[in-house]
Amino acid sequence: MQRRTFLRALSTGLGAVAFSGAVWHDAAASVAAVSAGPSPYGPLGAPDANGMALPAGFTGRIVARTGRVVGGTLWHPAPDGGACFPDGTGWIYVSNSEVPLVGGASAIKFRADGSIDRAYRILSGTTLNCAGGATPWNTWLSCEEVFRGRVYETDPYGVRSAQPRPAMGRFKHEAAACDPDHRVVYLTEDESDGCFYRFTPTTWGDLSSGRLDVLCGAGGDAVEWRPVPDPGPAVLETQTRHQVSAARHFSGGEGCHYAGGICYFTAKGDRKVWAYDVARSTVTAVYDGGGTLDGVDNITGRPSGDLYVAEDGGNMEINIITPDGVVAPIMRLDGQAKSEITGPAFSPDGTRLYFSSQRGTSGETAGTGGITYEVRGPFRR
Repeated sequence: MQRRTFLRALSTGLGAVAFSGAVWHDAAASVAAVSAGPSPYGPLGAPDANGMALPAGFTGRIVARTGRVVGGTLWHPAPDGGACFPDGTGWIYVSNSEVPLVGGASAIKFRADGSIDRAYRILSGTTLNCAGGATPWNTWLSCEEVFRGRVYETDPYGVRSAQPRPAMGRFKHEAAACDPDHRVVYLTEDESDGCFYRFTPTTWGDLSSGRLDVLCGAGGDAVEWRPVPDPGPAVLETQTRHQVSAARHFSGGEGCHYAGGICYFTAKGDRKVWAYDVARSTVTAVYDGGGTLDGVDNITGRPSGDLYVAEDGGNMEINIITPDGVVAPIMRLDGQAKSEITGPAFSPDGTRLYFSSQRGTSGETAGTGGITYEVRGPFRR
């Protein structure tokens, strides 16, 4: 990518993030009164030929299937976390593969009209690559959801080789969210007593070294950060989540998304969407169940302040949570009860939403029935 294109994309992205965080700031101060209500896009219609139910004015298509060739590359099994990256007049969608030993990640390069230019691998030989996160310098952090897993920094453009980032901790990683305002990266952990971490690199933009902290309780909703004594413990040593006695624990940490001073993260076991407010040093729930959203998993957001949360199971829906406290489905996949929705990510212009059904209609646990989709429509910016 040309330097001018990169700087323009970065500037636009940071401005959008700051706005959406401001919209939610007051809601994050206490448990928000989020409840089921009418979607801003209207009700879901009947399922289309691909089993996808969408509001009026939205259309969907399949862009890739596990085991089939897309853009010259065999699409991987169990597609999981994903993100979009600008690429000239087009864009790239990156997707992890949550299978053991050969997991890794692949990328699909789209032209300006949405047609597929090509696809390629950006990471191979890793295991159970679950979610991850995009960086402001346009790399993809692919996280291994396995005991003593690692974070790998990969190049969505397929030019540079992937690099492990052990300083970010050895634990059962799930997702990552970069905070360019405070120059840190937040990390979730998918354990029944998992923690929420913050990585502060020695130099912003270089994740090869830095300090790993764990979120700790400080009374009520108040929290503070304390250093993890040993971010890379050996197999028989005390693991990161048990090294600091005051650490806050969350059941099944999943996706995370940063926007303007707030990091939202989900915990499937808690059935909550949490919000860490940097300025207030608090953690509160902006969604604590009771609505249409169940099995909270991957999460993303838009400059409008809307959050989009994918379900692991539930009704196989992506739900919107609006800043005014409405939760409602904006997409449902029928006939895929044994799967989960993964990797929601918007194209740079915000008109297309990408995601996968990890096991598809077959429900095979090996992820051999994975399907990757695109929804196009008038999403709120």
